[in-house]
Amino acid sequence: MREDRQRLDKWLWFARFARTRSLAARLAEDGFVRVNGTRAENPAKGVGIGDVVTVAAPHATLAVRVRGLGERRGPAPEARLLYDDLAGGPTSDKPPG
Repeated sequence: MREDRQRLDKWLWFARFARTRSLAARLAEDGFVRVNGTRAENPAKGVGIGDVVTVAAPHATLAVRVRGLGERRGPAPEARLLYDDLAGGPTSDKPPG
C-alpha cells in the first residue's frame, strides 16, 4: 500500500471509531462503513487524506473527512485531529446539550 494511504480498519481504530482494530474490521466487513459514498466491505481498503468516511453506528451516523493518517492510537484529543466532522454532530468539539 502506498504511504499516502492507510488501511481502513487501522484508521478507524486510530481515530477511535472502534475500541479494537478487530471491531473496526468488523464494522467494514458488516457493511457499516462507506468511503467516498461506496460501501467498504474490505477492512484493508486504503483511505487517504481528503476521503470521506461514513460510519453507521447504532447511536448515530457519522460522516467525516480524513485529515490525517495517524501513527498510533493515542488519546481522544489526538484522535480528533485525524478528521473533520462534516455533519457537526456527535464528533464536534462542543459538548452535547
